[in-house]
Amino acid sequence: MIVCIDGPAGAGKSTVARQLAQRLGFHYLDTGAMYRAATLGALRRGVDWNDPKQVAQVVQSLSIDWLGDRILLQGEDVTDQIRTPQITQLVHYVADNPEVRRWMVEQQRRVGRERNLVTEGRDQGTVVFPQAELKVFLTASPETRARRRQQQLAQQGIQASLEQILQEQQLRDQRDSSRSVGPLVPAPDAIELDTTGMTLEEVVDHLERLVREKMPPGQ
Repeated sequence: MIVCIDGPAGAGKSTVARQLAQRLGFHYLDTGAMYRAATLGALRRGVDWNDPKQVAQVVQSLSIDWLGDRILLQGEDVTDQIRTPQITQLVHYVADNPEVRRWMVEQQRRVGRERNLVTEGRDQGTVVFPQAELKVFLTASPETRARRRQQQLAQQGIQASLEQILQEQQLRDQRDSSRSVGPLVPAPDAIELDTTGMTLEEVVDHLERLVREKMPPGQ
């Protein structure tokens, strides 16, 4: 069974999807981390960000793997290194690249073969796993999403103003929703859930009920 959780930055997808997968005993796939790891790899290679073909070639030469919920780049655990503001500012060069997205879709589908999976990102229910048994579009108010991002950065020792985060978030939302390949839009059959005012546990509880309603008998 495949559960897709899509939505904009700061909606809480990663935390919710990880905890939901743990409850269900499913595998967890953070596709945003894959794009961030690819961005870090391209940065380390000194790629010309204004050359889409070079960006695609470099990314496709990288080794990106998972070890539990840790992401490996060329065998190195980069889970924490990919969450910096620098990577956030650069990731669109990778995520908006059609060749890179096609390659990423192949990698993500490979992970999802023959296993129960909770996967989260921007295009999981629309492009990567259109046959998924459950699709959820998770969102929240812009202010809520920005505050969550600010708290996440603070935990990493990075200080950022709420105004700055809101501006970057708005720009990212525009990029995500207007890209030609894999835009950020709800799948036609997705269940939309606004998490504004909900606790993490309430969101996970709600999604767990939805999943169990869709589960085949005996699973």
